[in-house]
Amino acid sequence: MIEIRRIFTQVEDIFHESGPPPARPLRRGAIGAVLTNPYAGRYVPDILPAMKALEPVGVDMARRLLAAMAVSPGDIQGYGKGAVVGEAGELEHGALWHVPGGYAMRELLGWKGDREADTKTGQPGNALSIVPSTKKVGAPGTALDVPMIHINAAYVRSHFDAMEVRVPGAPRADELVVVLAMSTGARIHARVGGLAAADIAQWDGQR
Repeated sequence: MIEIRRIFTQVEDIFHESGPPPARPLRRGAIGAVLTNPYAGRYVPDILPAMKALEPVGVDMARRLLAAMAVSPGDIQGYGKGAVVGEAGELEHGALWHVPGGYAMRELLGWKGDREADTKTGQPGNALSIVPSTKKVGAPGTALDVPMIHINAAYVRSHFDAMEVRVPGAPRADELVVVLAMSTGARIHARVGGLAAADIAQWDGQR
């Protein structure tokens, strides 16, 4: 059901934003897979089989992205996902990526789900935040601003971010581009207040 045509990866290091360089550059990475849309050109009431078929794609992409960024899972502080649907598809086809993409990154980064919490901290693993997402229908080369938040608390304001991702020549009309994005920290020079990452206390994915 899922046939991958291309995989596109980008990694960037941000050294400063017109201010003093941080102690460590911010690294952000994204990966996009170009694949056939099995529902292009027609309306299909039950599209859930494709969601299941995308699960191994999500796992493989998350691992590839982490390797491309050359960091460990413990270095990742922000994440997000998205999809661009070719013109013969519909927006809902992009929504198929919500579960396979999000859970693949969360599992890779230490989410334990309903399993027992860490015996030392009482914290149920890492990657507690819901993975933010965006999607659109677009032509080849359409840019997607992929939102990112802190992996453990959605209210950590310093990690509200976005990464522009564009795969040249994709998606074709009968294709999808599914995207994952990760970052190693807050925005460079983040200073607009709000909950700090060091002050996460509730471990509920929000605060």
